[in-house]
Amino acid sequence: MKIEINIPRLESKRLILRGYDPEQDLDRLAAFMETEKSRFFMGPMDRYGAWRLGCAFVGHWAQRGFGLFAIEEKTTGEFSGLVGPWAAETWPEPELAWLVLADKEGRGFATEAALCARNFIYNDLGWSTIASAIEPDNAGSIKVAERLGATADYEHALPNGGTVVYYRHPAPEVVQ
Repeated sequence: MKIEINIPRLESKRLILRGYDPEQDLDRLAAFMETEKSRFFMGPMDRYGAWRLGCAFVGHWAQRGFGLFAIEEKTTGEFSGLVGPWAAETWPEPELAWLVLADKEGRGFATEAALCARNFIYNDLGWSTIASAIEPDNAGSIKVAERLGATADYEHALPNGGTVVYYRHPAPEVVQ
């Protein structure tokens, strides 16, 4: 029996944001998660770990009513990454997170997808603020946050001993 979760489908100029589909997206997610590039997104991990992570994406929607969208490139139909609101149990506030697979980097997909997801957060979820938690040495994500108008707000110590910097996004009335 498959349980259906109502995850909105959003579109930008080049991308579709939709629910993560383990049958359709796992191969590409698992291949990425096995690489060192996944270190800023809970990796590296093996295929089984990636499968469990995908289950967490779907479960987050069921538990919280929001979550990460799969990024699909319109022209190819390929799963290209993840983006959306995420509320981890031990973190001080929800965040706008993004991940673009290595073979899709450098095309502006992270910025385009994050803008679309941020609009969803402000317009559909009705939030008045959102930040993105980024590890200090993740230069690529810091550049995306800055392109989105986000600025460093505060640091948060992670349970594993690491640190993230929360980049605060402009308020809804500024970006609308």
